[in-house]
Amino acid sequence: MNIGFIGFGTMGQPMAGHLLKAGHTLRVWSRRAASADFAVALGAVRCASVAELAQGSEIVCTNVTASADVAGLADALRPGLARGAIHVDFSTIAPSVAREIAARHAGVGVDFVDAPVSGGGVGARNATLAIMWGGKSALAPRLAPLFAVLGRSAVRIGEAGAGQVAKACNQMILVNLIEACAEAAALAAAAGVDFSLVREAMLGGSAGSRALEVFGERMANRDFAAGVEARLHHKDYALLMDEACRLGTPLPVAAAVWQQLNALMARGWGTRDTSSLLCVLESATHR
Repeated sequence: MNIGFIGFGTMGQPMAGHLLKAGHTLRVWSRRAASADFAVALGAVRCASVAELAQGSEIVCTNVTASADVAGLADALRPGLARGAIHVDFSTIAPSVAREIAARHAGVGVDFVDAPVSGGGVGARNATLAIMWGGKSALAPRLAPLFAVLGRSAVRIGEAGAGQVAKACNQMILVNLIEACAEAAALAAAAGVDFSLVREAMLGGSAGSRALEVFGERMANRDFAAGVEARLHHKDYALLMDEACRLGTPLPVAAAVWQQLNALMARGWGTRDTSSLLCVLESATHR
């Protein structure tokens, strides 16, 4: 397929590489031209503008940071996209923004698909991402070859915006588990027990989880260098708490974890790994 691609960060760069290696034609654009150099070296066509990228792309993929970034790109893409084109956004944004973009695209005959992913940079590099998407069910056959190259699973959740709701649920459970790991590590330390051994034992039991495996290991090793920057989880949490507020849905555990993330950010640790939630607990204990 002729695919446009924008967004070459930790996730986007390997995703674009997989698409190129699978034989798709990629048209690329980046605010910082150097970010797309690797793709051009692999055979991608560099475009001078977002509008140029839109022209001739049957599917355009975006993978950027915030709701405003995606909305701005959507506005720039829309005039150049042909009727029947699909804009697939892999970013994590507000469900309401995804719905607004879908409605505006529909006015010019373009489909919007919100397809946030889970799996982090490792999943992107290994093409084992979990893709949760929202959009018209009729688009599934066209999207299947794209998703097959990028992930291990792709589940349609519902109409546009539904993928972002699923991602909010995913992030809520993940970060709640990271906080639970931090509290377990703090309890073990207070009791004079080696958390690395506690973690090893728990991995074989019902508390075993990906969060305990990855983030728990970083806590045990006190390695808080960014694997997943905490500021990104903080951003995602802001989206899910805003959605919960809008819907009037009580999330008592998530609300408490949200305050811990706020405390982490207030200490200037946003570029450290989210396992730094352990340090938030420790800093409160040592006052």
